[in-house]
Amino acid sequence: MNRVLIVCTGNTCRSPMAEAIFKDLAARSGKPLEIRSAGIAAANGSPISPNAAETLKRRKLEIPGTSTSLSAEEVVWANLILTMTAGHKRAILERYPEALSKTFTLKEYALRGDPVMDDVAEAERIYSEWQVKQLLGEPMTDEEKVRLFELQRRIPDFDVADPFGGPLSLYERTADEIEDILLMLIDKWDRDRGNSRAGD
Repeated sequence: MNRVLIVCTGNTCRSPMAEAIFKDLAARSGKPLEIRSAGIAAANGSPISPNAAETLKRRKLEIPGTSTSLSAEEVVWANLILTMTAGHKRAILERYPEALSKTFTLKEYALRGDPVMDDVAEAERIYSEWQVKQLLGEPMTDEEKVRLFELQRRIPDFDVADPFGGPLSLYERTADEIEDILLMLIDKWDRDRGNSRAGD
């Protein structure tokens, strides 16, 4: 997982902040990662938003360059693609279905192995079965509806909200949220590596 691509919409707010924060955390924890960011609806060459830049300056982090539109080359380059929302993940998989095994929302990837991911898998299975039933003209059973509702209540929101157009304080809260998730992810990687060494 040494080449990580972080994706949002315009590549001017969330993903460049995540790129800068992740590069800093990777360097401080000795992780040899290459990290880039892109946007599914980005125009190449747009500057990072002023509030995102100010948020990174206050953290003494390097400000990434201008925006990059997500391309097939970026998708092939990445070993791991982390999106800011489930909508970004869907958009990538619609364009690049071959990226399924390496594309996750940031929160979803950080929570791998957590029991909540069993709920996610079950909800996705029920939803997929319901789509097939719809095509066949069959309704979802009452039991399936109740179970899906129950699962959806328990499953956390896997999206990092877009601060675009908001005040600096909103950008700082978004950066805090991203940093917390990335710290959880790095901690999980360290634990996994420790466990694999212990099993040698």
